[in-house]
Amino acid sequence: MATWASRGLRGSTFEEMINRTNEKYKEAGLALIQKIPTPITPIKMDKETRHITLAYFEQKSTVDYIGAVQGIPVCFDAKECAKDTFALQNIHPHQVEFMEEFEKQQGVAFILLYYTHKDLLYYLTFTKLKEFWDRAEGGGRKSFRMDELSDDWIIHPKSGVMVPYLDLMQQDLQMRG
Repeated sequence: MATWASRGLRGSTFEEMINRTNEKYKEAGLALIQKIPTPITPIKMDKETRHITLAYFEQKSTVDYIGAVQGIPVCFDAKECAKDTFALQNIHPHQVEFMEEFEKQQGVAFILLYYTHKDLLYYLTFTKLKEFWDRAEGGGRKSFRMDELSDDWIIHPKSGVMVPYLDLMQQDLQMRG
């Protein structure tokens, strides 16, 4: 059982960048994407501040974000990586299953990766994630290296948008035909 206290603020800055991006997309009428809160059960509370200091997750969450972009259902997860190798253990089987089912319903699923040590944002298509996942399930590497990723999916900075992923989502859709 994972506890909230042990997780700290991991990923909070990246998620805040995505949240601000999603606000911009909403204001521009381009997308409506919501952060999915993870249900928790508080264990300890600070009586003075009334803040939760220890909690556990009630259930497995699916993905971090879900919504629609110009009528297209979208779901994605946000992950940070501090080195050139990303361990697939950071993605859970139930998340991969959810994303696979989501895509079967004509939705678009992907992972936004932030390589913190290189200050690089990356759009990982579900197809590429599934390729790495299947390789691991088949007894291969349980991670993937940055050099296995195509530079075509690097998210480039854009004026006024912190994590401009819509262009790459459009590229993802075009590759599907």
